[in-house]
Amino acid sequence: MSVYPLGLKLTGRRVLMVGGGAVATRRVPALIAAGARVEIVSPDLSPALHGLVDAGRVTWTARRFEPGDVEGAWLVHVAIDDPAAAEQVSAAAEEHRIFCVRADDREAATAWTPAVTRQGQVTVAVTDGGDRRRAMAVRDLVANALESAPAATEEYKGVALVGAGPGDPELITVKGRRLLAAADVVVADRLVPGMLLGDLRPEVEFVDAAKIPYGPQKAQEEINRILVERALEGKFVVRLKGGDPFVFGRGGEEAIACAQAGVPVLVVPGVTSSIAAPALAGIPVTHRGVAHEFTVVSGHVAPDSDASLVDWPALARMRGTIVVLMGLKNLPKIAARLIAEGRSAETPAAVVQEGSTAHQRSLRGTLGSIAADAAGAGIHPPAIVVIGDVVHVGV
Repeated sequence: MSVYPLGLKLTGRRVLMVGGGAVATRRVPALIAAGARVEIVSPDLSPALHGLVDAGRVTWTARRFEPGDVEGAWLVHVAIDDPAAAEQVSAAAEEHRIFCVRADDREAATAWTPAVTRQGQVTVAVTDGGDRRRAMAVRDLVANALESAPAATEEYKGVALVGAGPGDPELITVKGRRLLAAADVVVADRLVPGMLLGDLRPEVEFVDAAKIPYGPQKAQEEINRILVERALEGKFVVRLKGGDPFVFGRGGEEAIACAQAGVPVLVVPGVTSSIAAPALAGIPVTHRGVAHEFTVVSGHVAPDSDASLVDWPALARMRGTIVVLMGLKNLPKIAARLIAEGRSAETPAAVVQEGSTAHQRSLRGTLGSIAADAAGAGIHPPAIVVIGDVVHVGV
């Protein structure tokens, strides 16, 4: 069977969804994203669809389908597994000359939903003559090609602050990878996955921020200058950072510098190692009945330093999880301070080195022993410290 491929402009137009189960749950979000005015007719709804109703994104009529429901619809989706009821819907749609998609029987439908992938402004739909698996495989191949293909640079202006994730190059977001493929200039930190840099186009200017020869403050000023200068030259600049740009990544400083210079800034969040590294070591930072909060602190400044902004007494009194980034060097002082402020020395603790990479290592101990344990095991930065009862919950 051959079909005629067509894109529908559904913004503001009524689309009827008959059924409120798993199939409807999968299909409704795409209709909402297309701007359709979705109306669901079903005696029951899935929890996810209930959420969309409560948020005012769709409307719901809580009853079985009636033939008059199709009137005024531009498109009808049938997402029920009762063939007789589905046939009643498609017959009503046929009578009103409305295209009807049927989840239960493609051959009885007048329209099909293709295998779709979306990358930015590009949408690719793969139709099939019955070989659905092959169509989906082709869709996936196209999606992978689009994900790594250079985008039109005129779409992007200014500076994008992109989080590269905790170390595994596959943990960067799809949007982050797409922007990286479109970049004219990439300014990267030391902790950025090297495999991402290897995929850059040959003509891309690469600035290794770790090699800028200044002290910490001067180096940041120089990075700000490079971002602004290149953007004002009309180049699209990606500032690639390990983890998330705004979790101890100085992304806020860079965004302010760009804004002051009139340079537009796009922020693409990343997977932060403060959550990812413990998770990959089998430690959940929260757990029902164990920890209802977690606090992420920077440990690069020692607790006894006047420059420390952490309220260590308050932190010690909390019952939840403490996650320390950049704290390996100061771990003996951090552990001692928390114990001195009242946290038990027997509190479970763990250290995760180079989380999400092939070199990931982890060890577990107690707050009183973890500093000596890490030193004895030769743990080195980058490493995440986790303190709290969740360490014992982990697998």
